[in-house]
Amino acid sequence: MPMSDAFKKRLSRILPDIAETFGTPFHIYDETGICDTCDRLNAAFASLKGFREYFAVKALPNPAIMTTLKQNGFGFDCSSVPELVLARKIGSAGEDIMFTSNNTCTAQFQTAMDHGGSILNLDDLSLIQKLPGVPELICFRYNPGPERSGNHIIGNPVEAKYGLTRDQLYSAYDTAVRMGVKRFGIHTMLASNELNYTYMVETADMLLNVISDLHQKLSIQFEFINIGGGLGIPYAPDDTAFDLAAMAQGVTQSLDQFKKTSGWVPRLYMESGRFITGPHGVLVTTVINHKQIYRNYVGVDASMSALMRPGLYGAYHHVHIHGKEHLPAVGPVDVVGGLCENNDKFAIQRPLPETCEGDFVVIHDTGAHGQSMGFNYNGHLRPKELMLKKDGSVVLIRRAETMADYFATLEFEPRILPAP
Repeated sequence: MPMSDAFKKRLSRILPDIAETFGTPFHIYDETGICDTCDRLNAAFASLKGFREYFAVKALPNPAIMTTLKQNGFGFDCSSVPELVLARKIGSAGEDIMFTSNNTCTAQFQTAMDHGGSILNLDDLSLIQKLPGVPELICFRYNPGPERSGNHIIGNPVEAKYGLTRDQLYSAYDTAVRMGVKRFGIHTMLASNELNYTYMVETADMLLNVISDLHQKLSIQFEFINIGGGLGIPYAPDDTAFDLAAMAQGVTQSLDQFKKTSGWVPRLYMESGRFITGPHGVLVTTVINHKQIYRNYVGVDASMSALMRPGLYGAYHHVHIHGKEHLPAVGPVDVVGGLCENNDKFAIQRPLPETCEGDFVVIHDTGAHGQSMGFNYNGHLRPKELMLKKDGSVVLIRRAETMADYFATLEFEPRILPAP
């Protein structure tokens, strides 16, 4: 079910006070719910020595959230230099960080290898030549192509820009061995928001098969397999929740069998983002207009710049009207922002109770890929972020953007390179 009942109750009691203090719109995250999910994940794989979750920073790049995750033993999966720097600013270093970039240049790899380094996860064979030195540990990203299917969000592996083919993997690890690399891992990421747990078990089995083959050919042992993220959450009320316990049981059995057969076993790494924080955040916005033409529209003070998933993917986010959860729906409406784009809609033809200007509209499951996917088209500014702490207090963890921020990179007196 979107947004836990416990989070809804905690937020509902104080929402008017929060709005009065901070103003709308805002994303707010539930520290209690995030920590509970961390505990569930760690407990599910507790029997696997060395298991570690590397939180996908792209899902929610905020140091307050990341500090909470670090306290729960998580590392961080970073795909850019700013994400890498952010992880380091909260005290992560070395193998606390996995640098999973693509289309990467030497300068970016240099940053990843500086200041205690990180686990380098290379996306292509050619990137070996762009490394500024020889790392002790290296990982390559595998793309199985037609052997597996992806899903509508991440796409078909054959069409994806990520990873190496099976044949390229052999060349990559052989080259790494010849360079003097001593330690090895392997990674893949094939699906996004996947609700079928068997898909993740099959992914683990696939990587175990690959490293068994590579071990036989190159006589190298792998320290870890990273099966990526992609664990889904039930955005819609009738969606079935991901069965974490069943997945953990299946992957554990596969690793146990591998150890019996091979005499050694890699650690299991994951890089979930959405599963960890997604259900534990909401976007709160205020009704400011109504419009009736061929459809009925409810206009709010947030726009697609604060949450682009519905416009980009046609994604469903559940919506409720604060204080009117139990009132009957009066008819379908489109809940819209103010961008000059017709896909600037949070909900399309959604049955909702009658709204008045000043009502709070709560948009569920924005704890991942919400604020982080924001943008400034039309000059719209991204909203603030708050955290509802375990003790019931509310903390501002990112202020709203201002026009000064928007104008900060403009050159009103531009530097000019004279014509020759």
